[in-house]
Formats: sequence, structure tokens, C-alpha cells
Amino acid sequence: MLYIGVDLGTSAAKLLLVDEAGQVRNTVTKEYPLEFPRPGWSQQDPADWWEAVLEGVPELIAGFDAGEVKGIGAGGQMHGLVALDEDDNVIRPAILWNDGRTANEVDYLNETVGREKLSKYTANIAFAGFTAPKLLWMKANEPDLFARIHKIMLPKDYLVYRLTGVHATDYSDASGTLLLDVEHRRWSEEMCRICGVSVSQLPRLHESWEAAGTLKPDVAAALGLSPDTVVCAGAGDNAAAAVGTGTVGAGGCNISLGTSGTIFISSDRFGVDPHNALHSFAHADGGYHLMGCMLSAASCNKWWCEDVLNTEDYSAEQAPITEDKLGRNHVYFLPYLMGERSPINDTDARGAFVGMTMDTTRADLTQAVLEGVAFSIRDSFEVARSLGVDIPRSNICGGGSKSPLWRTIVANVLGIPLDMVATEQGPGYGGAILAMVATGKFPSVRAACGALIRVAGTVEPDRSLTARYEARYRQFRQIYPAMKALFPRLH
Repeated sequence: MLYIGVDLGTSAAKLLLVDEAGQVRNTVTKEYPLEFPRPGWSQQDPADWWEAVLEGVPELIAGFDAGEVKGIGAGGQMHGLVALDEDDNVIRPAILWNDGRTANEVDYLNETVGREKLSKYTANIAFAGFTAPKLLWMKANEPDLFARIHKIMLPKDYLVYRLTGVHATDYSDASGTLLLDVEHRRWSEEMCRICGVSVSQLPRLHESWEAAGTLKPDVAAALGLSPDTVVCAGAGDNAAAAVGTGTVGAGGCNISLGTSGTIFISSDRFGVDPHNALHSFAHADGGYHLMGCMLSAASCNKWWCEDVLNTEDYSAEQAPITEDKLGRNHVYFLPYLMGERSPINDTDARGAFVGMTMDTTRADLTQAVLEGVAFSIRDSFEVARSLGVDIPRSNICGGGSKSPLWRTIVANVLGIPLDMVATEQGPGYGGAILAMVATGKFPSVRAACGALIRVAGTVEPDRSLTARYEARYRQFRQIYPAMKALFPRLH
């Protein structure tokens, strides 16, 4: 049997064809544009996502027996607002997870409605990227469009709708809307009232591995698949990536160095960070998780290399950064290129190089970018530790984790071993595993992960290097507080 996993990312959709033994048989990537109509704004046309699937699936299954494809599962970029009218047409470009236009709405939710109420209703406070502030922004700035909203969906849910005709979402992705009562796994009527919407405008809730439906006949014909192909509800990208790395059940941890950076800690029990610096979300395995999310991670390195240095040879830029230089860099980098979410929740924060002198080299700045991302992940790591969460080791995935240097830096900044799984394909692989469970191949997500996920290698921290990075991290932590008051005046 074969299964299709879809990773609906910010810049591209990556499609995987996976067999029942967990082997990736084929991959197809379809890129699409990203719009930045104003500084700090980020949006996308959902039609581009659908076109990527329509074009990508036939390429993916070419040369294979299409009748063997039994299920499809998607892991998608979270928080994006996809607004549909009564005819299920997209009303406006989707406002994405890394969009920062909702500062006023976030302030209203956190300060006027109040953090305590938000945490009671949803287990979280408002962040600029979440869906609820986007609804309030539409209500205030695009009232005519807001009045036309019939269904509110998330990016991967729009794909599920186009595939099946069903308005569905899953608990992990819904957790990031600020409209879900995470503890009780139901939509929050209180939050709907605050945002001026109704529960009927929201999609039906499912566990990630549950079938949302099967392919519509016309879609099945266009894709070259059977109309009996099951489409599961899928998961938010971070939960799907966690499934794809086997980060399920109590005590699992996964660090993702993708466009954004996350630290994902799975649990069997519901729990909330009292300071709401970490998100408290439902997990795709039926449990819960704590998550810290930084808005710019591998995208910092991409920006530095491609936009500033005009090179795509990342390895060449990292080559001069030898082991003896680690933990001794005198330059620091704040990776807040799109503002920041966890743990500082500051849309005004900006990127900065600090500590440059006349002898600062190009390699020093490259090293500072890699270290700055690692230090920011450590910020969320420390919040989890303050809650009494023991994190003895972690998986690591995402495009940035393919750099041996960056893996070494993260392992030593955190002071824990980092495992790399044998099949590191991110949310798409998790989506394929969820599809396997949806079609009955495995009885549960945890059983599927136990059978399919293998560790291919581990980066162990070095005690002396960890000590050097500990001193550097203490200095890094002083930079943002010193600059915080300046950032709003830089606009």
C-alpha cells in the first residue's frame, strides 16, 4: 500500500509518496509566491496551494500503481486565516502565521479582554500570528469582507476541503487559532463572541488521524487516484513534524529548524505555562504538548546568505567556522527579523548584530546568525525547565538541521544530545503516518511511530563547549531587554 503526505509550507508544498514500511518512494516540490504588501505583512493566495497539489500528485504517483494509494494526510503551516464565503470561495488572500499586522488586536485581547481570561478560555494568550487577532483585524479594517465570512479555515484545512468537500480541522491546528478550548477539545463560545463569529462558522473538529472524508470523484479523476482514497484531518505542521520524528507520548522533545524554529514537548497530560510564554496545544497523537515558536530560524540564515551575501553556498560560508571558534564569538545576533513570538511576544522586536569591531569577519557574522537562533531556542527551553519539565534529549529536524555545524551549536547551547531520525521529511512524513492510521494500517499514532521511526545518528554535547556557550548565552539574554524600548521607535 502507498500513502501521500503533504507538507503545506510557507514557500512550497512538498509531497511524499510513502509505502507501508515507511520508506519514501518519491517526492515532488511545488513552490508558490509569498506576498508582503506592507512591512510586517505576509499573505498568500490559497489557490496556489491547491494548484501545487493538482500539479504535484500526478507527478508524485507517475510510474506507480495509483490503485495502491490508500490515504492522504497533510501537515500545514499553522494559524493562517482562510476566509470563505457562502459559496466556499476565498474572500481575500490568506493572512499567514508570520504576519505582524495585528499588534492592536493582540493588545486588545491581552490587555482589555485580559490574559487570564484568554488562558482560561483557550490555555493560551494572544500572539500576532494567531487566527483570532486576524479576525478582529478584518472586522476593524475590512468590515465588508468580514461580513461575508461563512467558513473560517486553516491552510491545510482548505486543502482537505478541496479534496473532499468537507469543512474539517484537527485539534492540533485548531489549538493555534485562539478559538479552541484546548483542555476540553472544543471550540470556545466565549472566544467566538469576542471575535464576532459563531461556532457554526468554524470547521468540524477531528483527531488528526481521523478520516475527514474521501476524494470527490472529479478531484480523484484529476489526481489520477481512486475516489475511495481516504483523506485524514491532518495536523498543524509542528505536530505533524513531531509525529514524523516519533515525538509522541510523554517526555518526547523535537526541535525544528525550519523557516520558523520550534521546540515541541509532548505530554499525556494537559498543562499550561503560567506565564504563557509557551503555547499549550493539543497533539496529533491524542495527547497534548507545550511549544515555543520563534518566527525566524533557518530563514535568518537564508536571509543572511542569499539576500545579504548573495550566495546560496551555505556550506562554504560555514566552512571557516572551525570547532575552536565555537563558544568564543564576540558578535551576537538577535534573530527577530519578523518580530518574535516565544517567549517574548513582541511584534516590534527586530534583528540586530551586536558587538562588531574592526576585526569582525564575515564568518563571525555567519556564526552569530547560527548561534542567535540557537540561543533563542534556548530561551523557550529554559521556560520549559522552569516548569519542572525534564528534557534529557531531543530530536532535531528541519532544513537547518542538515548543517552539522548548526546541529553541534544547538546541542551545546542546550547541553543535551540531539537525535536525527533516519527518515527526516518533516510534516509531510507525519501526514503520511496519520494517513496510515486513518486507513487502519496501524491502531494508533504511537504504534505507527514505534514501528516506523528509527534514529540514524546523535550529536552529543561537549562539556567544555557547553560551558563556553553557557557564558555566551548569559550575555545574549541581556541584549533584548536593553534594546526593547528602542524597537518601537525604529518603525
